[in-house]
Amino acid sequence: MGPRPGLSLQMLAWMVLGEWRAQPGRALAAVLAIAVGVGLGLAVHLVNRSALDEFAGAVRSVSGAADLQIQAASRTGFDENLYPQLARVEGVASASPLVELDARIEGGERLTLLGLDPLRAFSVTPNLLGRPIAGDAAGGVTTADALFDQEVITLSAAALQQSGRQVGERVQVNAAGQSAEFRIVGVLEGISGDRPLGVIDIAAAQWRFEQLGRLQRIDLRLAPGADRRSVEASVRALLPAEAALVTPQSEMRRTESLSRAYRVNLQMLALVALLTGGFLVYSAQSLSVVRRRPQFALLRVLGLPARGMLHQVLIEGAVLGLIGAALGVALGAGLAELALRVLGGDLGGGYFSGGRPPLAFTPLAALVIFSLGVTIALLGSLLPALQAERTPAAVALKSGSGEAADVGGLRPPWISLGLLAAGGVAAIGPPVGGVPLFGYGAIALILAGGVGAMPWLARGLLSPLRNLNHPPPSIALAIARLWGAPRQAAVALSGIVASTSLMVAMAVMVTSFRGSVEEWLTQILPADLYMRLEPGLALDPAAQSRLSAAPQAAAVEFRQSFALRLNPDLPPIQVGARGRPGAGAGENLPSAGATVERDGIPVWISEPMARLYKLRPGDTLVLPVAPDAGPEVFVAGVWRDYSNQFGALLMDQAAYSALSGDPDRAEASITLAPGVSPAAAIPALRARLPPALAAGADFAEPREIRAIALRIFDRSFAVTYALEAIAILVGLAGVATTFSAQTLARRKEFGMLRHVGVQRGEIVGMLAAEGALLGVVGALAGLTLGVVMSQVLIHVVNPQSFNWTMETRLPWTLMATLGVALVATSAGAAVLAGRGALSNTAVQAVREDW
Repeated sequence: MGPRPGLSLQMLAWMVLGEWRAQPGRALAAVLAIAVGVGLGLAVHLVNRSALDEFAGAVRSVSGAADLQIQAASRTGFDENLYPQLARVEGVASASPLVELDARIEGGERLTLLGLDPLRAFSVTPNLLGRPIAGDAAGGVTTADALFDQEVITLSAAALQQSGRQVGERVQVNAAGQSAEFRIVGVLEGISGDRPLGVIDIAAAQWRFEQLGRLQRIDLRLAPGADRRSVEASVRALLPAEAALVTPQSEMRRTESLSRAYRVNLQMLALVALLTGGFLVYSAQSLSVVRRRPQFALLRVLGLPARGMLHQVLIEGAVLGLIGAALGVALGAGLAELALRVLGGDLGGGYFSGGRPPLAFTPLAALVIFSLGVTIALLGSLLPALQAERTPAAVALKSGSGEAADVGGLRPPWISLGLLAAGGVAAIGPPVGGVPLFGYGAIALILAGGVGAMPWLARGLLSPLRNLNHPPPSIALAIARLWGAPRQAAVALSGIVASTSLMVAMAVMVTSFRGSVEEWLTQILPADLYMRLEPGLALDPAAQSRLSAAPQAAAVEFRQSFALRLNPDLPPIQVGARGRPGAGAGENLPSAGATVERDGIPVWISEPMARLYKLRPGDTLVLPVAPDAGPEVFVAGVWRDYSNQFGALLMDQAAYSALSGDPDRAEASITLAPGVSPAAAIPALRARLPPALAAGADFAEPREIRAIALRIFDRSFAVTYALEAIAILVGLAGVATTFSAQTLARRKEFGMLRHVGVQRGEIVGMLAAEGALLGVVGALAGLTLGVVMSQVLIHVVNPQSFNWTMETRLPWTLMATLGVALVATSAGAAVLAGRGALSNTAVQAVREDW
């Protein structure tokens, strides 16, 4: 007894290449779909990895050799007496005190201003000492002189370029409401990235910017062999409420959390494109198996075991996946490089400031995403492969195209209903590590359940059409065909439903988000005019009185805002002091729940802060805003805020002034007197400001602020819009390819119809009706499933990712346009493919049956 025949390499190549020559469009669509998904996923990862690497490099260059950092919770800093206490902690080799201020160079460019002790910084952050340039260009300043000169400043390369000045020239710096002039004497060559930075002597920073007795940062370098955990515990025991211990690890966690939700959502959207590609592979392979049943049956008769059919289809899917994934890796690297040049390291999300980081290609990530693309292609081929294995050779030879096997009763859709139910249960799951994994799992389960129910749903939607009285022959034939072969219809519908539903879900979420932001902007901007001073400037009480007395203003509400760090592992929250006398900070806030009234200092927190810090109305917390001790306040209410993803807190102006001792304000909300226009009021109000403040005051109307905010929103979602457009194109291409392959596989059916007297035009009309009906069913199913999945995105994924809530708003125009496009594409593809299938004579089409 000889060995069992199997698939030789020659036979395998012959079958694969023969199928691709017969249906090149089908194979090309599947390959491109996998390539697009892999490329988008890799591009998003590479861009974010490059941005994070660049940011980490900048942090390391500024931190120098510091092992630990003490950072102020707010801009007011902490008592400088903490510095000698920390320097004496066992295990600390050296400590470097710093004043760190948000500043602005005269002319509008922002920078971080550091004041440091050169002797202390030499052993911890020597790269911050810069390289003063001796000679005439620096005014005769030597290196030793520049280290202690309180009249000089050293800038990073980015700050020097943005200032438009040269070494040796003078520059005015505004910070902490004060202004001072310095001479540029050198460049900070050890600073990586595009971070604008300026360094001056610590005495000059404290004296000239009113920071006497205060520090914002202390860098610590540990002694060799010191027990890090013991040192950290000793340091924490000495820290006041307004200071926090920051490690390199916590700083990186904080940095990554800035864009984690945005990054994960973009990656998931890229996986959506890859998943769509998987459905297109499934659709193409299913049609290929049906078309080649006689070929497979002949091989079975010649002795090839059933397992060989399984291997054949899986190998074809793997080859499609390998080619598509390889193209996707190249596409991803190219897209990442282009995105870094055009959009920057945050893909337009606004999370990282600075320039364009270089591309950091990670082979391991490319390999993982490459493998994922191949796996998706294999999974898409698995069911068709099992179908090829299980079909008896005798049945395949008798049925030819295999369509007869599709006629019969359908199994109840219990599995699909179970998947849909499982998706509903997963949707209520909590986030895992800050990522809504259960939410994304719910979307995948709902999608799988919806696609699995397509045969049952197709018959359900087509049932009313069977009761039509005397329809045209082409319509009657189309209905009979779709009713008699529901599984074949489901194969064509799977790609339509997958791509349509996922795209609609994202479109509904973005539309709902944008509509909620627009409504929120209208609610929180009730005044006629808003004023904001540049960083480093502030209105003292005298300037506030002069502005309030302007006849053009009926009422002026002054405000103050600043960043406050409550958790070293999270980005700072935004604290705001606002409210008119007698009204309080809670006036005109879009409330997100009930409010609480009780004795104490009330504050209103945003939804993101309530979620991140697990706070509810009535809870208390400590705010380190006072110079000596942080006061305890209680949460009076939660409000909806779309401007700060990581939390915001509002308190009454009077309470803020009493706690912080800060009477200055940098913002104002102005209600104009009757009959006064903003155009007339702005020059008059600016004239009432001191000259130093008037140049740095920015006035804006509410409509201008809304327009800017919505432009930022659209820029942040620019990549989302692009991915949606790609998903639409891939989906429509898949629809066209699926109908083409399905129609070309039915040439013998068309030949028999011609033999019994059906005209060529009627067959074309039948195909157009089939395509249109499938397009209608697919559009209805895809749109419905997409709206359902959008609710998971809106009420589960979005709150768990960005900590925001919103109301559902449906993009009716987009949904209607997409539905019409799907119907037209389906009908057009079926007609074009049918013309090709009808090009042969009827005799040639059925000759092999004679």
